[in-house]
Amino acid sequence: MTPVARNRVIGLAFALAIFIIDQAVKLWVRNGLHLNEIRLYELLPFFDLRWTENYGVSLGMLTATSVEMRWILVAMTSAIALFVFVWMLRERKLIDIAALALVLGGALGNIRDRYLYGYVVDYADLHFGEFRPFLIFNIADAAITIGVLIILARSLLSREKPDPAREPDIVPES
Repeated sequence: MTPVARNRVIGLAFALAIFIIDQAVKLWVRNGLHLNEIRLYELLPFFDLRWTENYGVSLGMLTATSVEMRWILVAMTSAIALFVFVWMLRERKLIDIAALALVLGGALGNIRDRYLYGYVVDYADLHFGEFRPFLIFNIADAAITIGVLIILARSLLSREKPDPAREPDIVPES
């Protein structure tokens, strides 16, 4: 197996692991803790588990107020996940593939929730008093956010050095 193929297999396995972990925690929150019934489980002075049904996408935008809108969101987010999957298969470096795998695994976890329940299960509530630096989120949301931040950082901060062996010789003018 070539190094690039190995990186892609690792990326797909990583995306699958993110998806499985996200779904396992959501199952535990729902059926183990019964958070959907008790609504709030205080863990630390700055972190709670709080049951939230998110009918929108990022930052609560595009809220699904009807069955039709729910399926439009499933289709839209599935198309984005497909785009990320194809992009991931085109990348060569493990760091880029891993970042896209975070986004893909998280997206698949949230798509599955929306497909099954009509909403995404959110439960992680980081707060400092009444100040919440983030909305209530889940592992899938965190994976997507971290993956996007890595992609942005790599695109803004890393520059590919030109390979002198691939550049044509430039003959100076006399």
